[in-house]
Amino acid sequence: MGPELILLVIAACIVGSLIGTFTGVVPGIHVNTLASLMLVSYPAIETFILTFTSSVNVPIIVSALIMSASVVHSFVDFVPSVFIGAPDPDEVLTTLPGHRLLMQGQGMRAVRAAAIGSAVGASCALILAVPLQYLMLHGLADQLDTFTIAVLLFTISAMILKERGIANKVWAAVIAILSGTLGLICMDVPIPAVGLFGEGTLLFPLLTGLFGIPALLESFKNASVPEQYDDGVPPVDHVPGIKGVIMGTIAGWYPGITATVGASLSSIFMPENKPERFISVIASVGTVTSIFSLITLSVSGSGRSGTVLVIKDIIGERVSGFCSPDFLLLLLCAAIASFLGYHITISVGKMMSKLTDRIDTAFLNKTVLCLIVVLVLLLTGPFGLLVLAAAILVGMIPITIGMGRISLTGCLMLPVIIHGLFGLIF
Repeated sequence: MGPELILLVIAACIVGSLIGTFTGVVPGIHVNTLASLMLVSYPAIETFILTFTSSVNVPIIVSALIMSASVVHSFVDFVPSVFIGAPDPDEVLTTLPGHRLLMQGQGMRAVRAAAIGSAVGASCALILAVPLQYLMLHGLADQLDTFTIAVLLFTISAMILKERGIANKVWAAVIAILSGTLGLICMDVPIPAVGLFGEGTLLFPLLTGLFGIPALLESFKNASVPEQYDDGVPPVDHVPGIKGVIMGTIAGWYPGITATVGASLSSIFMPENKPERFISVIASVGTVTSIFSLITLSVSGSGRSGTVLVIKDIIGERVSGFCSPDFLLLLLCAAIASFLGYHITISVGKMMSKLTDRIDTAFLNKTVLCLIVVLVLLLTGPFGLLVLAAAILVGMIPITIGMGRISLTGCLMLPVIIHGLFGLIF
């Protein structure tokens, strides 16, 4: 691990942070999408890097770029959910409290709360990373795996039962089943997903249709917002962020339990009454999940996020084992990206706060909507468009009947439960 490699990794972190800022700010564009594009174009990237130096470790450079993009995205992705009303799938639960603060002229209070929660979550995750990896490699992982199905069944049951009223509980169950069926089809049915750049993944149109596009369509109704004020005072302490670490640890290990699911469970068992504290918890969960997914990859060889799965395809087994050099370099990337992510989030929030009354959100969202459709066609072909359309229909159900979207995460949990109980069906 020479100084040249470390400098190149740091440079990759900076580039990745810029990518993560872009994916975090632009609604409907997830960092997983750009990570997938980087995987497809990896041979070209490798050739480009090797034209400057022939002795560099290209896989770790590209992985560092993706890792830093993922971490910064987990910081910044809260901003559009406040100022544009178009949340990232990991931030769907923050839309209402964030919008409430925005309409009180306190949008920056929401952004600062999210930045603090993410920073606390990242700090705790980095401190715990090596000890947790050691425990996982020495038996804890096997013990946790025996509870996977039970944890997922408990989680999906809790999501349904938390809804108020019998009708909403029934709808939550129906939505979980419908989204879970779509997830099962995308994962197991041999549907061709061949785009312009080769074989793609149907998870892109699935998740975008369930979460991203319905959020964009809903945001078309947003009214003008009042002038924003920022007193610069931290709106929360470290406690909400620490609560997020607990749920983020669970979400980072168990398959199918996303950051949104972990945040929903946190709202059930560790409720926060003030909107800024609730926002801070959810932001922490998302950032902790992005970092702990790397630990999961190093221990089990499996990924819990799209970015980590791409890192796995690029770097292979070199991140496995206790404190491997590549694992430590990626943790360094996460630390640098966390520092940058906090300051970028505040800066982007201030910029958006000043531009809120000047942005034509309807035009912006229509542009993003068209871009998503084009990307789906280019990456997954015509069958990807069919999956996108089906996912949008299911994703619009919660909005139409006026309930939360958390049940849509059945698209990830139900397939894992079915596989665990019955094995592969198709």
